[in-house]
Amino acid sequence: MKILGDEVLRKIAHELVEQIRKNVTIDWTVKESVKAKIRVMVKRILTKYNYPPDKQPNAVVTILEQAEILCAEISS
Repeated sequence: MKILGDEVLRKIAHELVEQIRKNVTIDWTVKESVKAKIRVMVKRILTKYNYPPDKQPNAVVTILEQAEILCAEISS
């Protein structure tokens, strides 16, 4: 957080939510191919904003977990 700053993190979060909403399907949590596509998309966004490469794997896992929660809340 100290490295990127609040504004960059806000941009990352906004772009991630936007892209995840565009790319998720009803059964995206079950289909590994869709999850892989979203994982690649997340990595590209993180790289675009110079997110530290050593922190990316944990960030990707966290983002996917949060996306599952967000989609569950939206669908219910």
